[in-house]
Amino acid sequence: MKLKIYYCSSEAYPFSKSGGLADVAAALPKTLLNHGHEIKVIIPLYKQNLDLISKMEHLGSTSFIMDNVNYSADFYRIAYNDVDYILVRNDELFSRSKYYGYEDDPIRFVFFNYAILEFMAFSKFIPQVIHINDWQTSLIPYLLDSEYRIKYSEYKDIKTLLTIHNLEKQGSFPLETEKLLGHKNFTYIHMDRLNFLKTGIMRANAINTVSESYKHEILTRFYGFDLQGPLKARQHQLFGILNGFDETLYNPIDSPYLVQTYDEHTFEIGKKYNKIDLLKQIGFQVNPDMPIISFINRLARQKGIDILMREIEHYLENKACYFIVLGKGEAIYESYFENLAKKYPDLVFYQNSFDIDLSHKVYAASDLFLLPSLFEPCGLNHMIAMKFGALPIVRDTGGLKDTVTSYNKFTGVGVGFSFKNNDPEELKDAIDQALYLYHHDKYTFNELIAQAMHVHHSMEKMAMQYEILYQKLVYNKI
Repeated sequence: MKLKIYYCSSEAYPFSKSGGLADVAAALPKTLLNHGHEIKVIIPLYKQNLDLISKMEHLGSTSFIMDNVNYSADFYRIAYNDVDYILVRNDELFSRSKYYGYEDDPIRFVFFNYAILEFMAFSKFIPQVIHINDWQTSLIPYLLDSEYRIKYSEYKDIKTLLTIHNLEKQGSFPLETEKLLGHKNFTYIHMDRLNFLKTGIMRANAINTVSESYKHEILTRFYGFDLQGPLKARQHQLFGILNGFDETLYNPIDSPYLVQTYDEHTFEIGKKYNKIDLLKQIGFQVNPDMPIISFINRLARQKGIDILMREIEHYLENKACYFIVLGKGEAIYESYFENLAKKYPDLVFYQNSFDIDLSHKVYAASDLFLLPSLFEPCGLNHMIAMKFGALPIVRDTGGLKDTVTSYNKFTGVGVGFSFKNNDPEELKDAIDQALYLYHHDKYTFNELIAQAMHVHHSMEKMAMQYEILYQKLVYNKI
């Protein structure tokens, strides 16, 4: 059955990106379109998109009232990878240097939720499924039920799916925020605050997380971030679908950014040439026998940086590795890596931004990739690292548990190295094991690389699982 779908997100590559959601919001709709579905992606129009206005089609505008204030929304269309992207413009709310973290975030994203539902009526493209993502679009099911199914009869049978990419970020604001909504209701209240994500959990027709293990973890107190109660109430409509990534965008076989392309059979020479090229590019003395350990990700406590900080200098003091970090995020971690690069200028490189060109080069040059997360709904960067032949070192949690088979010294099987507890000593043991193989058993190390590169976390499998879930929703089988 071919479906009409709206994919609603706060970000989507290449228009906006702060994390893995942006990559999924680009790759999944493209794959669903290729499967014959009609799909539109709707995102805010941020400051960096304003220079694209001349290339976009202005579809029109509308306005609506929130807390007795009239807000206007302009809608623009642009195609990327043949997918229609609808960008919602309100310069007062969204023309800013970063996406989130402002005092008026509740106004900004209540507006975005309303604007999505207004656009549907405006455009006459009425979907069978609205696929919402994280807290920024989680009011849509509630607004549908409380206002829009009554206002527009054609909205009556629309189904909603909420995908939780990160339960920690909930969109929790003072209860006075409810004045922005047209109706009072207990659904959006959690711990005496208006909670966007809790609203979506309680009102969406179905919910999914981005890995099977994380689906089970978030029902517990440690991983539930005080939403385990609402999630348990909906656990029969809660599913786990492992994220994939766009292998046409991230693949060493045909990456345009590499000095030497390679595959699972030619990675030894390919990675060597790319290591030499990268070290020259960043101004380091070239030692192709010294391993490169990399970390490419958002800089947040979630990513296990606290225990990484406890151990990494041990290796730098002993000149045991190069260490390359690409990412931005919390100021405390940005400052740490900036100072680390100053302290070890011949071994540490840090760039406070996302650069697809450089990221490809780092993945290809790296021997090991760190992601020792405190919790991890799925994770995409370590999957990309595996595709480029950089063995991941991860904590055994969430999506990392589902995607990284840890090296077994008795069978020789594995695609990386993992440890169980959020413990710096356990992280050190995993790094030591990886470095021992790198230096003393290169045959086994290379076998692990070949196994890692052979793994496919494709969008095809992921898209087919979403299609099954969509159809269950449409046919009322959930």
